[in-house]
Parts: sequence; structure tokens; C-alpha cells
Amino acid sequence: MIKRLSPESVGRTGLIPAEPEAQAAVSAAVPDDVPAAPSRPRRCLLVDDSRVMRKVAQRIISGLGYEVTEAENGEEALARCKVTMPDLILLDWEMPVMTGVQFVAALRRIDGGVTPKVVFCTSKSATPDIFQGIGAGADEYITKPFDEKTLVAKLQGIGAA
Repeated sequence: MIKRLSPESVGRTGLIPAEPEAQAAVSAAVPDDVPAAPSRPRRCLLVDDSRVMRKVAQRIISGLGYEVTEAENGEEALARCKVTMPDLILLDWEMPVMTGVQFVAALRRIDGGVTPKVVFCTSKSATPDIFQGIGAGADEYITKPFDEKTLVAKLQGIGAA
């Protein structure tokens, strides 16, 4: 027989019983040697038409524990996102085929596209450009050339480092 729990007998999350006796029973029912479910590695997509910039960013990002993939333009990046949505996207602004602004606007419209943190990495440094990039859907903005310390600080600011 299955006993239904009342809302009063369930904790705030609805998953753990609220009474200490019931919590102890749940804890005792789970063996200590049960391994935790493996977490997937964090994924980052580097989008830049410059191979050199992708290499520099790849070294920094992989050092933070990300699994890194690359794309040379916004169209290629969007196709990759539709297959596997990354957790973080470092994005150039000026690229052939599809610009960074066009990419991030398109990304935010697709299923799951609001999830990744997007950081523009560009030589555009004027205040209107920064507002345009953030307005298009980016979470942060860094100007090229950048160093590891600066990029990591920006990523920490958005909870991605």
C-alpha cells in the first residue's frame, strides 16, 4: 500500500519529508556506497574567425575545466548550438557570414538559447557598441586584446569561472 504524503509532511522542496524521523528513515534507506551521478563537463563554444584568437581563448577556457569547441562564424556556431547547447559562448563581433550580434539574437530565440552565458570578445570598445552587444543578448563584454586575468574576472562576474 502506498501512503500519500500531505503537504504538511513534505519539506519545502517537496522531495524530503519535513519530520526529523522521516528524514532519518530516508537517509537510512540510501546506502553510503552509492556513487553520485556523474556530472557532465561544462562546455564552451569559441566563435571567432581568427584562429589565433580561438587558440588564446581555448588555452584560458580549457584551464578553467571547460570542454571547448570552436566555430569560425555565427552561422556555424548556431548550427553547433542546435546540436549541443554549450554553457558558455565567447563570441567575436565582426565575422563573415553572420556577425556576433546577429548570432546572439538568433541564439536567444532558439529552444534552450537563453541558457548559455555569452561574452562578446571584440575590438569594438565604444559605449554604444557595448550597449548594442548587451542589448542583443550578451551577458558580458570584453575588448581585445585581453589577458587571462581579465577574462577570468569577467567570467567570475557572470558565474561562469
